[in-house]
Amino acid sequence: MTTANKLTILRVLMIPAFLAVVYWGFPGSTYVALVIYIVACLTDWLDGYIARHYNQVSDFGKFMDPLADKCLVMAALCWFVENGQMAGWVLAVVLLREFAVSGMRMVAVEKGRVIAAGWSGKVKTASTMVCICLMLFGIPDWANLVCQGVILVTTIYSGVEYFAKNIDVFKDVK
Repeated sequence: MTTANKLTILRVLMIPAFLAVVYWGFPGSTYVALVIYIVACLTDWLDGYIARHYNQVSDFGKFMDPLADKCLVMAALCWFVENGQMAGWVLAVVLLREFAVSGMRMVAVEKGRVIAAGWSGKVKTASTMVCICLMLFGIPDWANLVCQGVILVTTIYSGVEYFAKNIDVFKDVK
């Protein structure tokens, strides 16, 4: 198992630790959760760097890395909805985009085509992770709304861009 894949697995294992800490709710738990979340985000960057720099790109990593990212982000967003920090419909839009893009990628794979992550998808991921960190830190309500707006706009934009650039994947779908 490569170092990059070990970091991805570590990120997956951090998700239940993150959730346990935020749900436990001891004094300062959101700050501990913030540290766990930041470390998990850093493993995302680090495993990608190691995989590319040291030629450790693998099929496992191609599958598990984006899945780990989605699970980490969705875990945090679900907690925000349950905690009253985020509107449920914002989470629904994020989920819809993720399912739609994943479905499009599955159709593309059936046709022997790989749809790589685009620039807007990377911006969406990075801005969402930063917004989640800010929301965990305990920002004012107005800033929380700004973060939700950033998450929503980058999510919609990247989803529209993925479909606009790759709509030909659906030609001749039976």
